[in-house]
Amino acid sequence: MIYNELGRTGIKVSKLCFGTLTMGPFQRNLTVEQGAALFERAFSHGVNFVDTAEIYETYPHVREAVRMKPDLVVCTKSYSYDANTAEASFRKAVEGIGREYIDIFLLHEQESGLTIKGHAEAIEYFLRKKEEGYIGAIGLSTHYIACMMAALNHRELDILFPLLNFKGVGIADGTALEMLDVTRHAYEIGKGIIAMKPLGGGHLISEREEAFKYILTKYCIDTIAIGMQSVDEVDYNCAMVSGEKPDPELAERLGRFTRRMLIQDWCKGCGVCAEACRNHAISMWGGRAHIDYTKCATCGYCARACPEFNIKVI
Repeated sequence: MIYNELGRTGIKVSKLCFGTLTMGPFQRNLTVEQGAALFERAFSHGVNFVDTAEIYETYPHVREAVRMKPDLVVCTKSYSYDANTAEASFRKAVEGIGREYIDIFLLHEQESGLTIKGHAEAIEYFLRKKEEGYIGAIGLSTHYIACMMAALNHRELDILFPLLNFKGVGIADGTALEMLDVTRHAYEIGKGIIAMKPLGGGHLISEREEAFKYILTKYCIDTIAIGMQSVDEVDYNCAMVSGEKPDPELAERLGRFTRRMLIQDWCKGCGVCAEACRNHAISMWGGRAHIDYTKCATCGYCARACPEFNIKVI
């Protein structure tokens, strides 16, 4: 496994970060024991970095991971916006994970400079916890190029967690090249960079070799967060990130795995996905979108069209 320092934080992490969204109730809904088996496999390959978030509801899984590997680097995220919500999020994290210290605490899914400004009180709270020694580094995650550009002017934000893949799937306001350009700038001024969704939330799995080649050749990325739901996925992703050739039988098994589309519960019912679906598999009722799986081709056009990135492949 390859290890890099996250910017100037002094935090050394594996090139592959284990994303836990996929094991939570939004996707596979694995038990803590099932999640622990995947963590154990990843740790055996040298992974030392796990990403979670308050909304993922995977703190019990991460707690078990920390029990197994006490020196595990943990990144979490929350939507807190003022001192009270920030304190509540911090308390929920340390109690849920089972230790007083959080390596990395991020503001979740920020959109712009105005969004960052609106969360200034939460940032101040996390900075105080950092000064007190309870947080190692702070920053934000985002799907927006505009937010990445605004974050360049915030010296207090140590870590940036942008969405980046070779087709730009999920980038809310521009292209993959534009996101890469601002990410490169952020890296060069000392920000730690964690790239999310290199496989486009599952939509680029059929093109995974090209997706990995793209993301792994970018010097400005310290680590890559990928959600993993099976031992096969752990073995394959660890091999790719480590520069090894995955077992052909393993690659073939993953190629046969059946995926399906999932519309998250917080769908706003805007109807853009239904307009983008060439198979007429999406209809609108009850204030949200619904998929007819007898018509769905799992092409991913709906997910690429969704302005909130609320549709995923599972």
